[in-house]
Amino acid sequence: KSGGWMVRICQSEPSVSEPSVSEPSDSPTCSRGIAKSGGWMVRICQSEPSAGVRTERADTEENIMPIFPIEIMLFLFGLCIGSFLNVCICRLPESKSIVHPPSSCPKCGHPIRFYDNIPVLSYLWLKGKCRQCRTGISFRYPLIELMAGFFAICVYIRFGLTPETVIYYAFISSLIVVTYIDLDHQIIPFVIAIPGIPIGFAASFFLPSLTWLDSILGILAGGGSLYLVLKTWKLIKGYEGMGFGDVELLAMIGAFIGWKGVFFTIFIGSAIGMVVGLILMLVQQGDMKLRLPFGPFLSIGAIAYLFKGEEVICWYLGLLMP
Repeated sequence: KSGGWMVRICQSEPSVSEPSVSEPSDSPTCSRGIAKSGGWMVRICQSEPSAGVRTERADTEENIMPIFPIEIMLFLFGLCIGSFLNVCICRLPESKSIVHPPSSCPKCGHPIRFYDNIPVLSYLWLKGKCRQCRTGISFRYPLIELMAGFFAICVYIRFGLTPETVIYYAFISSLIVVTYIDLDHQIIPFVIAIPGIPIGFAASFFLPSLTWLDSILGILAGGGSLYLVLKTWKLIKGYEGMGFGDVELLAMIGAFIGWKGVFFTIFIGSAIGMVVGLILMLVQQGDMKLRLPFGPFLSIGAIAYLFKGEEVICWYLGLLMP
């Protein structure tokens, strides 16, 4: 049996003239007789699949998860978004326009041609150097492009073709920009954090997993908790232990993921920051006044909550209340 057709060998009764081919009512529909010899007839009959029979091909197809074209398209789209994020990271701290002028080499100022501005591929083709002055280009540029492409696929797999995918991908993209600006300049760009608060609240009306009340509580919990820490630290130590930009960033995070996400973000961000800080202190031989930007760790915690936060919280509560 192959492709919905079945070869049947059946016994026939000899007669003087060619008998007409008939088939019992409970048998598959017969197409035609192919050959008849010695009282036997070969027929090709169309078969109907049985509900209880599964073919090996069907089982194999169910166990394979192919990469659909939409995932490839999303990855390519993410690479292009990553190229734009690189522009934002370079220009926002200097209060420059992110749309004009076109990209240029930071060393010689030569405009980058469109064929030298293809995400990742141009970097590989030029071997990480400017075509004009041959100055080395940081590997961070293609890394950010790959990150943006990677998260485009991750968000689609997590949320599907829904408004959540669009909203949370924009949210993650903004966190990528915040992370690298904070690493470079130790500032949180207010042009992202401040507008992000009302945008996150407005997005709550389109997110089935987040109500408008959760968003407001997230804003209050995020901004309020870090503001309290900021003022308490200054009262005790006499100086500020973090910038006010971290307060704005956590308020924005709370607007997008709610109050539960805020506490998860603080816990994960603080834990990762503590580990990284201890390692850097050991490397720098115990410098207790090491300044470490907190924005990247808050961003990691927020992204972790989007993908695994609910599962981790349920697992943790299960340990407390078996």
